[in-house]
Amino acid sequence: MNYADIEHVFPDTASVNENGHLEIGGLDSCDVVQEYGSPVYIYCEETLRARCQAFRTAFVDRHPNSEVVYASKAYISPAIARVVREEGLGLDVVSGGELAVAQVTEFPPESIYFHGNNKSVAELEQALDYQVGRIVVDNLMELEHIERLAESRGIQQTILLRITPGIDPHTHAHTTTGTLDSKFGLHIATGAADQAVIRALQYPHIRVAGIHFHLGSPIFELEPYAAAVKIAFEFASKYRNQGLEINEFSPGGGFAIAYTRDQSPPSPDQYAEVIVDSLTSACEVYQYEMPKLIVEPGRAITGPAGVAMYTVGIVKTVTGVRKFVSVDGGMGDNIRPALYDAKYEAVVANRMNDQYTELATVAGKFCESGDILVKDVLLPDVVEGDMIALPAAGAYAPSMASNYNLNPRPPIVMVRNGHARLIRRRESVEDMLRCEQD
Repeated sequence: MNYADIEHVFPDTASVNENGHLEIGGLDSCDVVQEYGSPVYIYCEETLRARCQAFRTAFVDRHPNSEVVYASKAYISPAIARVVREEGLGLDVVSGGELAVAQVTEFPPESIYFHGNNKSVAELEQALDYQVGRIVVDNLMELEHIERLAESRGIQQTILLRITPGIDPHTHAHTTTGTLDSKFGLHIATGAADQAVIRALQYPHIRVAGIHFHLGSPIFELEPYAAAVKIAFEFASKYRNQGLEINEFSPGGGFAIAYTRDQSPPSPDQYAEVIVDSLTSACEVYQYEMPKLIVEPGRAITGPAGVAMYTVGIVKTVTGVRKFVSVDGGMGDNIRPALYDAKYEAVVANRMNDQYTELATVAGKFCESGDILVKDVLLPDVVEGDMIALPAAGAYAPSMASNYNLNPRPPIVMVRNGHARLIRRRESVEDMLRCEQD
């Protein structure tokens, strides 16, 4: 294996040390496994902060009235929330649980955007009581709930209307959200977006600050953003004389990262160039002042910072078919490959300099045939006790983890400048049984 060929999918601080081991944040990844157990997720704090700054710089340099908001569904914890805030980002939450993390860390409520297609009344009450800056409204029923709850509190809640522009971003069907056949948003094609604008402008306890859309994720193409911005402003302009101003505008997120050696996603600068240029053009055509621009990177912030570490157990060759290398994690801590055929690279962290000549499949330990982490990847002649590392694992894997087969979720360790700190401990059997009743 030539590490230079896959270096771009690892954290910024990753390297191969003198022992031939994968090093992250100045620490031997194998030593981290020895200290914290296996499996374990390692996050590079330097990479995390660098990605925050890359997006802020890319957008603010082109449009000073821009706010970068971290999409916390990618993975949120008190430690991540604090880093995000320290780097000057806002927070996008999609549940009462994610909002609770923001509250625990005293995240500034004015920098919180509350998303979701089925926010419960209790979650809306939680958001209003914490005085979140924006609720991104997904449907007509939600508008009614917000108006009633805001009236009972004697307040006016600021919202963005999430419209669905009908643009296909050419990503996986399970992660596409901007097309007509989507549970998300107020569809322009069906008239739901028109109804929402008319109704929202009539409600005295709601203030419409602008519009939002989200096309899906991960989006490797730039053109869908440009097309959707044009459609959004064309739609909004119909209601300008009725009082719909676009003081704030969000094209969502969905920014891609490289998971495999052959992927080359656009840079933050390239995304920013297209989005800001499209916004500028639309404002000129429809005679709007440039609004505040809100973008919502999630995986593009945490994804490249995380590496999943596993230990090899059973190695089994099915003659003429496949060699299975089974590890001590799998779909319980990373369901993405099973859920939508996500692809990853894999390396043997304790044998980085060996010859990678054997075709193998990295399989998980969970009782499902679909529990395959990486199919058909070149590895050395792997043996029990070797350590497998999957890069670009910092987004969605930990946040979508489960206790399937009653396996505990792994710990998460943040590394920087040769130091490690535990930001989530390993679950125990006692943790998993705590909610059970006999």
